Amino acid sequence: MTILWINLLFVFVLALFARYAAVPAGFRGSVIPIQVNRLLVFLAASTLVIVSGLRSNIGDTFNYVNIYTDNQFTWEYVVANKDIGFGILQMLLQKISADPQIMIFTAALITNVLITVVLFHYSRMIELSLFVYITGGFFLVSMNGIRQTLAAAIAFCATKYLLNGNFLKYAIIIGLASTIHQSALILLPIYFMVRVKAWSKATVGLVLLSLSIVIGFEQFTSLLFSAIEDTQYGAYKDFDEGGASFLRVIVAAVPLVVAFLGREKLRVIFPKSDVFVNMTLLSIVFLLVSTQSWIFARFALYFNLYQLILLSWIVKLFREKDEKFVYFMILVCYFGYYYYESVVSLNILYKSNYLTW
Repeated sequence: MTILWINLLFVFVLALFARYAAVPAGFRGSVIPIQVNRLLVFLAASTLVIVSGLRSNIGDTFNYVNIYTDNQFTWEYVVANKDIGFGILQMLLQKISADPQIMIFTAALITNVLITVVLFHYSRMIELSLFVYITGGFFLVSMNGIRQTLAAAIAFCATKYLLNGNFLKYAIIIGLASTIHQSALILLPIYFMVRVKAWSKATVGLVLLSLSIVIGFEQFTSLLFSAIEDTQYGAYKDFDEGGASFLRVIVAAVPLVVAFLGREKLRVIFPKSDVFVNMTLLSIVFLLVSTQSWIFARFALYFNLYQLILLSWIVKLFREKDEKFVYFMILVCYFGYYYYESVVSLNILYKSNYLTW
C-alpha cells in the first residue's frame, strides 16, 4: 500500500497547486470560472498512469496478462472473440512488444488521461475530484476491470455532447466504447433519461424503481438473465459473489443528498448540474441493486465518474465561512473510507517490477 499512499499524496498536492495556480477562464461557454494549471494537472495524471501502468498485480490483472501472453492476436482471433476494439488494441500492441506490461500501461494511460481531461473541463475543485477518484475506489477498480473502466473512460469523454444535446456525436463515442466493453451500450438510452430537470417526477420514478428491484430482486434477475442468456453476458447468470457493501451506497449517496438540499443554489452556480445529478442518481440506483448481487456494481462504473464532478461543486453550496470545514471533512471522511476499504476490508497489496519501496 505504500506506493498507493504516495500516489494519493502526489496526485492531491499537484492538483491542489494546479487550482491555486489557476487563471480566470478566458473563453466563453466555460462551465467553470477558472482554468487550472495544465502542467500540474498533467503531472498529476502522469502519477496515476505510472502507478497503475507499472503494476504487476491487483484484481484481474493476472488474467489479462495471461490472455495477452498465451494468445496470438491475429484478425481471425480478434473477430472470433468478444469486444473487438480491445482485441484490436492488443493486436497492435503485440506488434510492438510481447511483454504484457505494455498492454497494462497503455490501458492505464488511456483510462487515466481521459478521465483527468474531463475533470479538467468540468470539476470546480479538481484536486477534490482526483482525491475522491482514488479514495472512493475507482482508481483501484480501474486496475481490476481493465476493459470496462477503459470503456467507461472513453464514454466519459462524451460528456460534452451529452450536455450540448448532440446525440449523434454522443452515440459515436458510446459506440466506440462498446467495442471495448459491450455493456457501454446502456448509455445510449440513458442519454434521454438524464437530460431532464433533476428532482423531477422522473427522479422519483428512478428511486421507486430501484427500491422495487431490491424488494423483488429474484423476479427481476430471472427476467433479466432470460433476456441476455444468448449474449456474451449470459454467463453472469451463474455469477455468485454476494452483494456489494451497503456502506458503499451510503458514501455515494451523501453528495447527492447535499446536492438536493442545495439544489437551487447549485443550478445558479452550475447551470449544467442536472445531468451530473441525474447520472449520480443512476449510479446510486445500480449500487443499491448491487447490494443484492455484486454484478450490478459493474454498471455503476459508467455513472460513478459523474459523481466526482458533482462532489467538487457541493462545497460551494455552503456559506463561505463554512466551505473550508466542509472541504476538510470531505477529505477526512473519504480518507477514512479508503483506509477501511483498502486496508481493513480488502487488504490491498500493490506489487510492481519497476516501482519498489
